[in-house]
Amino acid sequence: MTRSYYRPIAQTDPCRAEGARTLAGGWAWFDRAEHLTREGSSLVAADDIPADILERLTAPRAAMAGLEFSAPCLMGILNVTPDSFSDGGKFIAPDAALAQAQAMADAGAHMIDVGGESTRPGALPVAEADEIARTAPVIAAIRGHSDLPISIDTRKTAVAQAAIGAGANLINDVSGFTFDPALAPYCAEAGLPVCVMHAQGHPQTMQHAPRYDDVTLDVYDFLEARIDALVAEGVARAQIIVDPGIGFGKTQAHNLTLLSRLSIFHGLGCPILLGASRKKFIGTIGGTPDATDRMPGSVAVALAGIAQGVQIIRAHDVDATRAAIALWRAATSGLA
Repeated sequence: MTRSYYRPIAQTDPCRAEGARTLAGGWAWFDRAEHLTREGSSLVAADDIPADILERLTAPRAAMAGLEFSAPCLMGILNVTPDSFSDGGKFIAPDAALAQAQAMADAGAHMIDVGGESTRPGALPVAEADEIARTAPVIAAIRGHSDLPISIDTRKTAVAQAAIGAGANLINDVSGFTFDPALAPYCAEAGLPVCVMHAQGHPQTMQHAPRYDDVTLDVYDFLEARIDALVAEGVARAQIIVDPGIGFGKTQAHNLTLLSRLSIFHGLGCPILLGASRKKFIGTIGGTPDATDRMPGSVAVALAGIAQGVQIIRAHDVDATRAAIALWRAATSGLA
């Protein structure tokens, strides 16, 4: 049987069409959708979307880990690593990491995402003990100064446990909970919210000629299967965020296809996280080979995602992204 998918055509115009539906309880609306199969696509009215899928497309997303999704949220990136692609080594000292976390909080971050293992293309695995030594003290220091939500960017149960013990609130796993089979049961038992990301392959090999039959639908199917697996373990769907994994086992063409069709992932019924900040394709298209010069391009991609109803933007440049979102919302709504 041919599988159907529905991508809402997200709109933010203040002149809302009669009978339009609110997208995921947020700031965008739709009255049409692209009906996709693996054989082709067509345009359909919102009223022609099956009721169960329409419910997932329109239902407001439940708050989790201190985040509310009626407006875009900012996740500030804090890499306590020596080799991350953009800022490796810059914040590995605990005092520098704490200062950066405070700066991002002051700039308007809604959550700080702490990572101790680089997942850039070609990166090698980090021992659990080293990852814990990098992340847990920093999380404890942040928690000692702020009640801002903290996520731990890890694939490993022991690292997650240490982070939660230090004060973290959410587990962000770039492997989609496929790397460590004990991590999903731990999250379920502890009642933790999670972010499940798509990646093809491992960091060491993921950019070696990645291939898809249809990148949008393949990523959708993977995320749907991982949600089902997490729910089967005991993680509530309302506690799951999805991330299509821009740059993780994807060519520039794959990334651009996903970015142009992000609204399809609302059909999973979970908040969407977009993590494209400073990535290589932004430098290639924007003519900024140095990752630290990619703030304008990163902001442009973030705003394109928000126009499709994406609820969470993971960003290095929090202040610039916050200001851009505020101006975008004012310019599109006509309200400051």
